[in-house]
Amino acid sequence: MSNFFVSNLFGTGSCLFILARHLKIDVCVQVCVSKEGTVAHYGMQATDEIKEGEVLFTIPKSALLHQGTSKVSAVLEKGDYSSNFNVLTVRPPVSTLLHHLPRFAQNRERDALLRGTGISEAVNRDLANIRREYMDVVLPFITKHPHLWSPDTHTLGLYMQLVAFVMAYSFQEPQEGEDDDEEEAASPPMMVPMADMLNHVSNHNANLEFTPDCLKMVSVRPIQKGEEVFNTYGEMANWQLLHMYGFTEPYRSNSNDTADIPVANLYRVATQGIQSDLDRQLMEEQWEVLCEMMQDKAAFVFGKQGCLTDTELHTVLKVLCMSKEEFSEFKENEGWEEDDEDEDKISLVFSNEGLPGLKASWKWLIHEAARLTVRSYGDDEGKTEGEGSDWALNDQATLAGLNSRQQNALQVRCGQKTILYRLMELTKS
Repeated sequence: MSNFFVSNLFGTGSCLFILARHLKIDVCVQVCVSKEGTVAHYGMQATDEIKEGEVLFTIPKSALLHQGTSKVSAVLEKGDYSSNFNVLTVRPPVSTLLHHLPRFAQNRERDALLRGTGISEAVNRDLANIRREYMDVVLPFITKHPHLWSPDTHTLGLYMQLVAFVMAYSFQEPQEGEDDDEEEAASPPMMVPMADMLNHVSNHNANLEFTPDCLKMVSVRPIQKGEEVFNTYGEMANWQLLHMYGFTEPYRSNSNDTADIPVANLYRVATQGIQSDLDRQLMEEQWEVLCEMMQDKAAFVFGKQGCLTDTELHTVLKVLCMSKEEFSEFKENEGWEEDDEDEDKISLVFSNEGLPGLKASWKWLIHEAARLTVRSYGDDEGKTEGEGSDWALNDQATLAGLNSRQQNALQVRCGQKTILYRLMELTKS
């Protein structure tokens, strides 16, 4: 994803490098910013061969834009407001980005293109959170400072656009030794000039490193002359890339792609064919216990090499297949069991290599839950397993007739269904 904000302001790479000198960004001579030969509107290319471990550019922390370096930092610090107020310190042209982000598509179009992918649900959660934050926090803050902001100008619509921009182009410093689940441990987002010029692929060749005084973009493998320099935004599945950044990778080359099987689908499969009231009562009790144990876990995540939430899936399958006596003992122990299977063994069991060797009852539950999930996409009616809408990606004439939103949605759906079809193949009886 290129930085149209910078390209619109400065036009050419040479002007950008003038800005870099002004900000005291040290850029090596082996790279340039170009519109040609990159995967998006802008990107960074190698003008000469680059060895592994070379520093491509260095950014002093004084050049970063965040709430602490903005012109209104004193006001923000005095009010002790959250780092989300970064969005009030910038106002870039965001129309290009918004065109590609699902949250700015019409509901009907978004739901039609992204049915079954989980993106529409994520977008709805985002919009609800943004609205609540604007009404509860941002608007009262704006009203208190009419000399800086105006409710007539700084509307909910503008706030949504700026949140989208900051989410898509900001960086966060990793917190070593902190609990990732604790929001307090997360660093505030910061806008990083030059670093946001690099596009993302899963098989990246550069990485942004944080030091006490500066940020460095360092090559992680040799880069050939003329090759594009790619950063990584993390291990991102295509649905996450589209949701957060408005683009996708070709699904076959995205090694981090994933597909979710909703927990509810596994429950629906498990309750199929229950005849007696006693069996139904047992199943409901088992499910109630599992819901308490899993809390907010809404889906099991599968990657190209197997299940990424293997511990949770192992627990659910084990409990759902317990007899009444086994379940009673399980409850007496409050969910704790003497189990010889450690996390490494469980990971192996639910890898692509281990899935065919699962108990028949476990394989059936996974297989049918995957089948139910595939049906939720609604675009492969009458197709056999492994066959589906990915034919459009192999037909250049058809692909050329699709707009960017349709192409991105197709990459997400095809990637997810490929994983699910593979899972069904590995768990078939």
